[in-house]
Amino acid sequence: MRAFVQHAFFWLVVRPIVTIVIGLNVRHRERLPPDGPAIVVANHNSHLDTLVLMTLFPPSRLSRLRPVAAADYFLRSRALAAFALSVMHIIPIHRGGAGRGDPLAGADCALGNGDILILFPEGTRGEPERLAAFKSGVAHLAKRHPTVPVVPIYLHGLGKALPKGSSLLVPFFCDVFIGDAVRVGDDLQAGEHFDHKAFTALLADRMTALESEGGFAPWS
Repeated sequence: MRAFVQHAFFWLVVRPIVTIVIGLNVRHRERLPPDGPAIVVANHNSHLDTLVLMTLFPPSRLSRLRPVAAADYFLRSRALAAFALSVMHIIPIHRGGAGRGDPLAGADCALGNGDILILFPEGTRGEPERLAAFKSGVAHLAKRHPTVPVVPIYLHGLGKALPKGSSLLVPFFCDVFIGDAVRVGDDLQAGEHFDHKAFTALLADRMTALESEGGFAPWS
């Protein structure tokens, strides 16, 4: 039943909005991970971000896509929690929850099951088209799963189509830039000497390079 509701929502609501109302120009689609386990990281400016990222994958992968989101936001009401858990299939992360155990346990389990995680290293939605500092959560996951590819994706335009604090969707053509995968074993030394700050900085650099690839003028 959950799979039916999820597919119906994406086919009848999400895909028409993404393809007709806003439209997407996807660069380097071949760099998407064909299967899991994998980690997709992207900049975060809009509630549309997660939906757009999920539509990049074939419908057959929908049940394997697991957005990671703050529990205090998505679980604040029963209706929102039901939608987030059943339709969006999110993995809730409890922020600042002393005594709750390992906050990455759900993400660990999902990767162990061969899922594709969707994370936003900035931690929260920021100003349209302005990259904020990355947090180290992805680096901690990468250390635990050194063979899992981490794929950076830069989203442009969604912060204008549906910016933070707005409920009005504005038709705006958007661009998606998919970067080459990063693996701990390939790019940085794993193990006890693993440098979380260096890995986080590497991801930020890859995201900045994708942003520069578009050659977009700053938002006014």
